[in-house]
Amino acid sequence: MKCTPLPLEGLLLFEPRRFADERGWFAELWQAERYRAAGVAEAFVQDNLSSSRRGVVRGLHYQQPPRAQGKLVSVLRGEVYDVVVDLRRASATFGRWIGRRLSAENGHQLYAPPGFAHGFQALSAEAVFHYKCTDYYDAAAEAGIRWDDPALGIDWPLPEEARVSEKDAALPLLAGVPPERLF
Repeated sequence: MKCTPLPLEGLLLFEPRRFADERGWFAELWQAERYRAAGVAEAFVQDNLSSSRRGVVRGLHYQQPPRAQGKLVSVLRGEVYDVVVDLRRASATFGRWIGRRLSAENGHQLYAPPGFAHGFQALSAEAVFHYKCTDYYDAAAEAGIRWDDPALGIDWPLPEEARVSEKDAALPLLAGVPPERLF
């Protein structure tokens, strides 16, 4: 497994090794000791799965402390453009974002520790997206920022095809989030 630290502190890109032959391939998607050695110290307590049609944007979501979640994400079918935004007020990279293409074909995984908002846009006809989370979902801790916040300037690949839920469309811009709702 290859692990690459990304420019926002704590973000890691994993490339699990695939073993392929004429039958197909096999990959290990999670092994606690290997990921711990690579820098993922938190324990995962919940797995989530979503299916999205092309153009759908989910996010940018996070849970507020003390129920903040770290996430290890991957795509099981199709392709997405995955985005994380640094919401740690004391961080030198506060408000900056990173985007990466994750797909079933490339098998890459992205790990974002607590303190980041997360979202993605489906690029394929269907995208099946898997999340491993370090805390349980808690509706009272649920929060988010707008996917199209002009101050963030996220370069979504399919802006003209973006389909967003009413709930996500109503999220605030980052500048409108009270400091106590950040990290």
